[in-house]
Amino acid sequence: MLLKAVITTIFVVLVACVSWQVISRYVLGTPSTVTDELARFLFMWLALIGGAYTLGLRRHLAIDLLTQQLSGRARTVSEAFVLFAIAGFAAFVMIRGGSQLVLKTMASGQVTPALQLPMGLVYGAIPFAGAIILFYCAIFAFELWRDGPSTPELGETAPLGGPLD
Repeated sequence: MLLKAVITTIFVVLVACVSWQVISRYVLGTPSTVTDELARFLFMWLALIGGAYTLGLRRHLAIDLLTQQLSGRARTVSEAFVLFAIAGFAAFVMIRGGSQLVLKTMASGQVTPALQLPMGLVYGAIPFAGAIILFYCAIFAFELWRDGPSTPELGETAPLGGPLD
């Protein structure tokens, strides 16, 4: 519920920024540089956190043609491999690499042109979303170990929702 509220709030502010940008540009004749920049940064945060949230709902894009054909231990191994690949990407690329990017931009003193915010805050979306993805992968790996592979019956859908929903 918390993650959903954060995403909803970001989306509402993003829509307000874009709406004000359109009004200020076409009605008032003086475009707002602040809302333009803020909308770009909010969209980055929305996309990354939204992707992590979608993973937590088990609604992320997946090519599971092979996994659907497997059963038993082979299916468990396939699902575990996918989870560990996602977790590895989240840990090494998003958290480790994203954190290094945040630290380097904070150390350099780079700020955004209009808002004068540290660019590290903008790039902070990468390790933040990576941590959420890693959290979900740990939960799903535990569920896979405890319950085995998910096998919805014909006509059923996979369970939706996660601990941060």
